[in-house]
Amino acid sequence: MAASARRLGHIAFHVPGEQPLARNLQRLFGFQPLAAREADGWRQFALRNGDAVFLVNQGSGPGEPLYGLDSHHAVSSATNLCFDVDDAAAAAQALAARGCQVPVPPVSVRDAHGAATYTVVKSPVRNLSLTLLERTGYCGSFLPGFEPLPSVSSPGWVSHVDHLTLACTPGSSPTLMRWFQDCLGFRHVPLSPGEDPEVGLEITAGVGCGGLRLTALQTPVGSAVPTLVLAESLPGHVDGKDQVEEFLAQHQGPGLQHVGLYTLDILEATEGVAAAGGQFLTPPEAYYQQPGKEDQILAAGHDPNLLARQGILLDGNQGKFLLQVFTKSLFPENTFFLELIQRQGATGFGQGNIRALWQSVQEQAARCPRA
Repeated sequence: MAASARRLGHIAFHVPGEQPLARNLQRLFGFQPLAAREADGWRQFALRNGDAVFLVNQGSGPGEPLYGLDSHHAVSSATNLCFDVDDAAAAAQALAARGCQVPVPPVSVRDAHGAATYTVVKSPVRNLSLTLLERTGYCGSFLPGFEPLPSVSSPGWVSHVDHLTLACTPGSSPTLMRWFQDCLGFRHVPLSPGEDPEVGLEITAGVGCGGLRLTALQTPVGSAVPTLVLAESLPGHVDGKDQVEEFLAQHQGPGLQHVGLYTLDILEATEGVAAAGGQFLTPPEAYYQQPGKEDQILAAGHDPNLLARQGILLDGNQGKFLLQVFTKSLFPENTFFLELIQRQGATGFGQGNIRALWQSVQEQAARCPRA
């Protein structure tokens, strides 16, 4: 292990100047303005929802955006994960010794509220870079170099980031898993008993529908880093692209497919997002008519009709349940989306729900064929 990630600082996006991501995060999903910076051809906006912080980088300056790296990616994308570490300079040195590319060596930034040191490392996931940040004792609203923005009331829908899911090319999960283990201290966490980390959890979607391989990684107990999930398609899909393949095609390579945002009340959050104009994927009609589904929903203490009306998926047993709902892509391309997730004792990711989402996306693609 070259560096130990202690917590997720923020998730950064690169978008053109006219892309309304920052405005939509605030208007549709309850993110609140936190801080901003405009310099060197870049406009940078930090927004917060609970403990989840998104940094939107707009434009393309002559140098790198502060705390990040200009990936020059072809489409709007989530391009950077920022992790807090104890010693950014030592982490950069250790990662370089392992052969990692460090395009931004340690840089110190200071303002009236304190100082921070950061370095940027290239990950093996094409356009995704990792910022390792040391900011012990900094007491400003966000990070040195940013000006605080006026606070506004928050609907309080989200408490923190539950997980990060990377869409990977087929067969790449074991290599990526070893990189995150060796370089950042992640470890494999089985999603099913006796799971082989080289194989992951395989979820088949039916005859001729392929399936999904999931590999979950976590940092040691005591850190505040969300679960990292590697997702790749299984062979066998015969009717166009599945959603991971669609992401890879639209995104022009692997990357951060979605962020799971934890909510204490998924009904309230979904209702609020929908009322603001946010759009969710619609589960297949047959999902709520599955044998035993109504009893399962009632056992979890929810109204089947209400969940169906809001498109919320529920999975679980033995008193432990998981509720999920997925937005449509936040970009013109069918790429990055958000997930709202509520856990009632469940720790996994809902195998039945994954199948239902899979079917939902495929049915939507069949109803709306591409020209």
